[in-house]
Amino acid sequence: MHPTIARMIDVVAKGNETDIAPLLAQDVAFLPPTYWATWTGREPVTALLGHVGQIFTDFQYRRILGKDINWSLEFQCKVGELDAVGVDLITLNDTGEIAHFEVAMRPHKSVAALRDAMNKRVMTDPRFLKYKGALG
Repeated sequence: MHPTIARMIDVVAKGNETDIAPLLAQDVAFLPPTYWATWTGREPVTALLGHVGQIFTDFQYRRILGKDINWSLEFQCKVGELDAVGVDLITLNDTGEIAHFEVAMRPHKSVAALRDAMNKRVMTDPRFLKYKGALG
């Protein structure tokens, strides 16, 4: 397993931004499951993943598939009392940083609960005030 993926498995669900940031490329592209948008850049993506790590509970990766730069990590978790499953689709750059991070998740009810919880968190996070229009 690639060292970045191994480290990610250990830190992402904990929501500690200090541990997440070094895994991400400066120009990382993040595609969340909650709406059709792409977040670009280490700073906002680190903050988003930090918030997600505070919302998800009972998070664990169930299956990890991949090699070289392309990885699929299947997970299960809870959003509040709702169960969810999903897949993190990750592409690493030449230096081993996460360059592309896309998340697919189901069921719809859990994705909606995640979106509501994220909106509450980021709307009170001053780092996201400039992005309010993108969150709608």
